[in-house]
Amino acid sequence: MVDNRIIMHIDMDAFFPSVEQREHPEWRGKPVIVGADPREGKGRGVVASCSYEAREFGVRSAMPISEAWKLCPQGIYVRPNFELYEKVSYNIMSLIKKYSDKFEQVSIDEAFLDVTNKVKDYEEAEKLAERIKKEILNKEKITCSVGIGPNKLIAKLASDYKKPYGTTVVKPEDVKLFISRLNVRKLPGIGPKTESVLNKMGIKTVDDLAKVDVKILVDTFGVFGYRMHEMSLGIDESEVTEEYEIKSLGREKTFEEDIDDPEIIFNTIDELVDEFHEELLALDIQFKTISIKIRFENFETHTRARTFEFYTKDKKIIKDTAKELVQPFLNIGRKIRLIGVRVSGLKLSEKQKTLKEIT
Repeated sequence: MVDNRIIMHIDMDAFFPSVEQREHPEWRGKPVIVGADPREGKGRGVVASCSYEAREFGVRSAMPISEAWKLCPQGIYVRPNFELYEKVSYNIMSLIKKYSDKFEQVSIDEAFLDVTNKVKDYEEAEKLAERIKKEILNKEKITCSVGIGPNKLIAKLASDYKKPYGTTVVKPEDVKLFISRLNVRKLPGIGPKTESVLNKMGIKTVDDLAKVDVKILVDTFGVFGYRMHEMSLGIDESEVTEEYEIKSLGREKTFEEDIDDPEIIFNTIDELVDEFHEELLALDIQFKTISIKIRFENFETHTRARTFEFYTKDKKIIKDTAKELVQPFLNIGRKIRLIGVRVSGLKLSEKQKTLKEIT
């Protein structure tokens, strides 16, 4: 393991709700839920993010908005304002990248900094983290948490350890102790399904995972088993890279009522494509792959995609291909809850600088 580096992970605290509370001071200290309209408990869609006050009621990101309403009917429900969030993100990232020779933005609200050549030890790194946190708070009125470690994996896990507005330092000699007691779900790439399989194997903590023969992990999880084994030992040799590229761009819509009318589906596809195509042009992006997402009334979800041999920006190609891909799911006696359209396999012009994967 490369352990002579000092890597910092900066993660904004409840970013979307924090921006909303900044714009609306009267909302500070109150449960703010960013996402779909709850419609008095009958709304559809999910929670995009929520403030720490809302989390105290059990509200979580990706939770159905109707469930959030049941847990917190007194909450302040807000539609996402991505244009505002991107602007704040740009300001913050511009502010923090000056503190490092290597800067990698990984989402709208988090970034890695390689500060190996900027500080002489972890004590100095911690002082630098506090300086960055204070500057963000003073200039943008947003708090963040910082993790510091010998690699990106440990830094990221550390930034989540003391939220909000925390700083956690994990020196190389403390990696094993720090990581061993964490739940396996904390490791990147381990979601609910993988966690369930691991739990059935008697693996609940990272320490449990570290004790498993790597061959068993590979036999069960394929090539990801190798990565799981490395992570369980705190190993991550990936570099902090300068580029942050958009991976995909699209929109989706959850209908207020389940529908089975093809005309409504096609009209919705047109509207969704119109929305994100403007951003595609503004960012000077071309694509090769078009995909659709369909969710039926019973929450069964399907995706279909088509990849071309050429790059294009053509809006009509997106619309026509999306309608063709969705056609097999229509007129089969099942109502549709959600429709989504997305382009990927993107090619960005050299002059463009981007902020986030747009969703």
